[in-house]
Amino acid sequence: MPSQTLAHLDLSAARTLTNLPPARLVELALAAGEGRLAADGALVCRTGDRTGRSPTDKYLEDTSAIHGKIDWGKVNQPLTPERFDLAERIAIEHLNSLDKVYCFEGFAGADPAYRLGVRVVTEQAWHSLFASTLFIRQGTPAAGGSTAWKHDWTILNAGRHKLTAEEAQQLGVKGPVIIAQSLERKTVVILGTEYAGEIKKSIFYAMNFDMPQVGVFPMHCSANVAKDDPSNVALFFGLSGTGKTTLSADPDRALIGDDEHGWSERGVFNFEGGCYAKCIKLSKEGEPQIWDAIRFGSVLENVVIDEDTRVPDYDDGSITENTRVTYPVEFIPDAVIPSVGRHPRNVIFLTADAFGVMPPVSKLTPEQAMYYFINGYTSKLAGTEAGVTEPMPNFSACFGAPFMPRPPAEYAAMLAERIKTHNANVWLLNTGWTGGPYGVGHRFKLAYTRAMVSAILSGELAKANTVEHEILGLHMPTAVPGVPAEVLHPRNTWKDGAAYDEKARDLARRFRENAAKFQMSDAIRASGPKG
Repeated sequence: MPSQTLAHLDLSAARTLTNLPPARLVELALAAGEGRLAADGALVCRTGDRTGRSPTDKYLEDTSAIHGKIDWGKVNQPLTPERFDLAERIAIEHLNSLDKVYCFEGFAGADPAYRLGVRVVTEQAWHSLFASTLFIRQGTPAAGGSTAWKHDWTILNAGRHKLTAEEAQQLGVKGPVIIAQSLERKTVVILGTEYAGEIKKSIFYAMNFDMPQVGVFPMHCSANVAKDDPSNVALFFGLSGTGKTTLSADPDRALIGDDEHGWSERGVFNFEGGCYAKCIKLSKEGEPQIWDAIRFGSVLENVVIDEDTRVPDYDDGSITENTRVTYPVEFIPDAVIPSVGRHPRNVIFLTADAFGVMPPVSKLTPEQAMYYFINGYTSKLAGTEAGVTEPMPNFSACFGAPFMPRPPAEYAAMLAERIKTHNANVWLLNTGWTGGPYGVGHRFKLAYTRAMVSAILSGELAKANTVEHEILGLHMPTAVPGVPAEVLHPRNTWKDGAAYDEKARDLARRFRENAAKFQMSDAIRASGPKG
């Protein structure tokens, strides 16, 4: 269905600033009062009252061409074509009322065989800088030097226009925000929120629909590779805040990408050209690569800076716990450019268990890999979505349900086929709590988690002896270099073993209840928690 109103967007050269260099966008953002320069040179911006994604305000146009391909429900909420027309018209009228707009035209997909052209129209210079940082700029090494851009997807970001009560009523929504996406028109409309993550995730959502049609498995994961062995590729699946960016930014390995990838018959490739890292509690000692990437050309979102020195305070979560930094992937030393790699040797699922009962590391059987991928257990962390103020246990299918339009079984089948074909090891890594649930225990030490990852990637952990968890049925290594043996079984870290068992049985019950929603074989279902 072609858009009936998109042609009426005035993108005349006189008013549209297209593909400006980052330095010029910074200059224009500062002149417009959209942000300030931090002492390190990063542009510091605020996103208004929305400091995280607004998933309950996201809608998908429901048409006959796509209806049977979508996993409709709380995540994929239907919107009629007539209401999509209205949302698009509201955005276009707002953008046309401005003296100037910014337009980024670049790529999603580092592999040119599967690359899509993305156009992002914004009213704020810093949003255009965000797009040019997160996606792949034409003519850059990340694009392989290509300027062969063709128009596939359009994002209309009119985020400063909050829906009036009348507009909201006509659109059938309850508040001032709507993110409306059409897979058939290949158009996204953003109204009422200035949170830049909506730009990023709408294209990920698009890739998650488009890529399976050409035989590519889309993944909510980061990826890196050994500097001395291009065959030693690793994937890190997980929701926001579980450690994808932190663990893939490894000084001993080369970064392919930190969040969104495709796995084709050629190997893996980054969907993006930049990184979007959480920076609450960021320190040079803990995450040196991310720390050093924050400089001129990067964007800090909702980070508090000192009024006089302009030095960022990464420990200050007074605006939000979901403080963010955006930077080009090439800001990470020795990043793989263009961002492509071979088939992965290790696949790691990251979970931030707020109950404090999951083992810090487990080796999964093929059946367990499918079970834990389909269930996608983790915790929503503070600030990542509107209304989330503390960790909340959460099941998110495929470790990315908010961004997956198709039924989870489709993605799980693609993962199963690739793991089998390429003989990849699969691991479950808990980056959440130990010694008790949230509020009682504490998060696993990053140094321990890094030691476990190192043992996985070196191949050492694949040879380790394991014991089976009595309730969860997971296979836990008995020894990991650099990690105290007592923390490898989480029951040992609780003061009250009986209380641990009770909480573990509670989580096992939640797994079974969630798994009941999905079709899976008896063997896969039997591989889940036993208690």
